[in-house]
Amino acid sequence: MDFLVNLANGLTGIVSAGADNLVGLLTGILPNVLILLTLINAIVALIGEERVMRVAKKITRFRILRYTVIPFMGLFFFTNPMCYTIGRFVDEDCKPAVMDSIFTFAHPITGIFPHANSGELFVWLGIAAGLETLKISTTPLAIRYFIVGIIVMFLRGNITEFVTKAMLGRNTRKNKEV
Repeated sequence: MDFLVNLANGLTGIVSAGADNLVGLLTGILPNVLILLTLINAIVALIGEERVMRVAKKITRFRILRYTVIPFMGLFFFTNPMCYTIGRFVDEDCKPAVMDSIFTFAHPITGIFPHANSGELFVWLGIAAGLETLKISTTPLAIRYFIVGIIVMFLRGNITEFVTKAMLGRNTRKNKEV
């Protein structure tokens, strides 16, 4: 009988923890994301969607900008997780690659711009605390981490774009055969 009581209490505890997490999301990040989406939609409506998309197409037609500048701007200005709204301004076949670039750069940006990904700041602060204990400056590491992050996000963006286009091409060929 004790086993069943403990099992029921454990299940209730899991459900309660999930509910607490949901309430935290509903009062924390979700309103921020909704307001940001509303703001971006309002700005796009005021400027004109055709104009915004035209400028976005000009910027994102260059791989170097598409997989470095766009993810950096998204993380720097909108922060994580609202930065993913920048994917709205990218062609459909490039969206997975841009998202991969943003995912890749979410940690390296934290060393220099901690506001960009404050939810994961504990990783950088842990490393920084170790270096400071050894009386080593964290700035050179933060700069190197940032530069390597830019290089890796550019590489991953290109690789993901290649894979995405290959998969889309394969699906197109299969659909033509059927």
